[in-house]
Amino acid sequence: MTELFASNPLSVVDSNRVLYTASPFARSSLFHLQEIGELKALHQHQSSRSNLQSFLFFTVISGSGVLSYEGQKYELKPSDCVFIDCEKSYIHQTDENELWTLRWIHFYGPALPSIYQKYCERGGRPVFQPSIDDKLKAIIEEHLALMNIVKSDDYMRDMLINQHLSALLTIIMSESWHPEDQEEMPKKRSVLLPIKEYLDANYALKISLDDLAERFFINKFYLSKSFKEQYGVSVNNYLLSVRITKAKQLLRFSDKPIEQIGLECGLGQAHYFSSKFKEIEGVPPSVYREQW
Repeated sequence: MTELFASNPLSVVDSNRVLYTASPFARSSLFHLQEIGELKALHQHQSSRSNLQSFLFFTVISGSGVLSYEGQKYELKPSDCVFIDCEKSYIHQTDENELWTLRWIHFYGPALPSIYQKYCERGGRPVFQPSIDDKLKAIIEEHLALMNIVKSDDYMRDMLINQHLSALLTIIMSESWHPEDQEEMPKKRSVLLPIKEYLDANYALKISLDDLAERFFINKFYLSKSFKEQYGVSVNNYLLSVRITKAKQLLRFSDKPIEQIGLECGLGQAHYFSSKFKEIEGVPPSVYREQW
């Protein structure tokens, strides 16, 4: 761990920066910290990187500036949050008239590339502003907690860092997975909830997107797109998940034959049921029943 303080009067920033080297276990298995800090710009400056195996999250505490990322320019102002993949080229710079103060975190983990991909698929943006003050407060608290943990000699430090980075990611996802017009969200939920409840109750039936569209008087393309935006999975994958979960319950807590379970859960004849179950759980139904 290295702590750097910029105190040179000719420096463009006054910063409190902590570099951190995680354990081999943390680097291979956990969300781990690479660098964390806060800075106050003293003069106009810019930072740029590319091809860096890292993800950057920062919050603008005061002042303003600009982020250039993936061919887009984003005006940044107080309370704006940035979440980007540093494998891609980026530049951020402060406004010369409103010099900013930032708090940032560089971090990584084996699962982060796929998490970020899901973040983008769900509409997550490089720049967002928390919808309520409590979320911004929670982000700042996670940053402060990480700063304190990194500076400590706690033997559980890497696990605690993983815990707080997970909490930070949860906040980021909850804020940016639904960037559409906030006024439309309650309307979409009210339309989709009866459909979800119908799937939960009628998983044993043969159900198609066309059937749902006709039953609930909704355009099937709108249904498909909105359902995935709201719940993170397609209608078909959600229904499959419900069926597999019910099948697991019956395999563990009943003596029903596997063939009957497949039919009762809407997963068809034994061969198809076994194939689909193994695709999801990694083992066929018979092995799952023996293991549990």
